[in-house]
Amino acid sequence: MKLRINGNSIRLRLTKNEVADLVQHGGTTSSCHIGTEALVYSLVHINQDSISAELKPGKVIVTLPTSLVKNWDVDERVGFDHKTDDGLYVLIEKDFTCLTPRDHEDESNLYPNPLA
Repeated sequence: MKLRINGNSIRLRLTKNEVADLVQHGGTTSSCHIGTEALVYSLVHINQDSISAELKPGKVIVTLPTSLVKNWDVDERVGFDHKTDDGLYVLIEKDFTCLTPRDHEDESNLYPNPLA
């Protein structure tokens, strides 16, 4: 799962396996190790009305309604977005292959780019 933070927005991009884990097992988690610490970021679905995000020491937890992820692993929907009451914009989407191949990118588990 890729995490991008830009200003007051969070964007999560998920591989095919991560989307399957989210739909079938309730969530997916990744981490970034920086020195002796790690930033852990998780995406989980629960019974709630809208997308939300929470920051805890060393953790970013994004939650979305279970109703949104139903069949997401097998349908054509790209993703979901929401602006929280405190102004945070959250975007969750399937990760597509790049239009221009990059040597350092493993794209074996990404979705085909619809513009290719």
